[in-house]
Amino acid sequence: MLDGMRTPMVDYCGALGHVSPTDLGIKAARAVLQRSGVSPGDVDSVIAGNMAPGDFEQFMLPRHIGLYAGVPVEVPAIMVQRICGTGFELFRQAGEQIQSGAANVALVVGAESMTRNPIAAFEHRTGFKLGAPVGFKDFMWEALKDSAAGIDMIQTAENLAKKYGITREAVDEFASSSFAKAVAARDAGFHAGEIVPVVSEKFELPGYATRGISLGKLTEVAQDTHARPSPVEVLAKLRAVHAGGVQTGGNSAALVDAAAAAVVASGAYVKARGGKPLARVVAAAVVGVPPEIMGIGPAPAIRLLLERCGLRLEQIGRFEINEAQGAQTLAVARELDLDLGKLNVNGGAIAMGHPLAVTGVRLTVTVAREIQRAGMRYGIASACVGGGQGIALLLENPQGGAA
Repeated sequence: MLDGMRTPMVDYCGALGHVSPTDLGIKAARAVLQRSGVSPGDVDSVIAGNMAPGDFEQFMLPRHIGLYAGVPVEVPAIMVQRICGTGFELFRQAGEQIQSGAANVALVVGAESMTRNPIAAFEHRTGFKLGAPVGFKDFMWEALKDSAAGIDMIQTAENLAKKYGITREAVDEFASSSFAKAVAARDAGFHAGEIVPVVSEKFELPGYATRGISLGKLTEVAQDTHARPSPVEVLAKLRAVHAGGVQTGGNSAALVDAAAAAVVASGAYVKARGGKPLARVVAAAVVGVPPEIMGIGPAPAIRLLLERCGLRLEQIGRFEINEAQGAQTLAVARELDLDLGKLNVNGGAIAMGHPLAVTGVRLTVTVAREIQRAGMRYGIASACVGGGQGIALLLENPQGGAA
């Protein structure tokens, strides 16, 4: 990975709520190509991810991101989908393409507008019958339900809370810590190192329609918006999503809009350029777990990853595990007997947000930057996946450092 950048992660129905995920993706892609110094003409493959359609152009999202980022028209683009693991899957597929010789340089981009999730109906192509139910529903809300297990994603975290004896107090404490770490990292300027500010601008492509971003009266959006001081006493006052449960709106992942991009290249390309990569993407692992406890997925995925690489858990300096829900992340930590001092040290999705297809790119870039900053050798980025999966990536600091 030569470099990675993202837009700010902005609260649901906020300043980016009217922006197409395609345009957010173009913004992130242009930014990472410019900062990495990689010519768009060097890109051999565009691999993009987006879960929920943010407009009627979703089919074209990967292709438009590549073209408007300046990638040659001859270079193909593909859409990837692994729900919350989509961003990690982008790196996995980029690695496979490079390893097989199909590509030398890949541009990976995750883009997601949670705000623009549609209100949809799938039953009315043949019309509306008199007195029959009208099937329009909130796509995002309905997509959180797993019809196979008959539960929603919050309930899968509640199942883990019961299995691992995780209390509401412990979940709120974890959430409060996530907020505090995110605020501290933002104030220290760490997050700014991976953010490209979003402004109103046009994306020109000779011979084709002009695209762009309009922020209305705002001149710039330059930082994440959800992180704020959140004492345990405040979080404790929030009502649980399910009666008697531990999960609330305050200790679950925030809804945000964002995009993130990275450039992944072969070792030969890096040596020929003489540059210093941000990290080496060493390996990936994906597993399946029971849908009713889907949140435990990172634990077996990380174990498999370590087994494949011949490493021990204690050799990993930093972990970025997506905080889909507080109880879910704590369950993973308990299952692995993970040192919480190594986990999400700059804040997690509870404080910063979880824009589905973007999250894996963000976590991978963040852990790469963090192990460089801390002088450590290895970092792992991981997430659970709705329906019962887990995915994990191992990153290595090319400058060495302690294990």
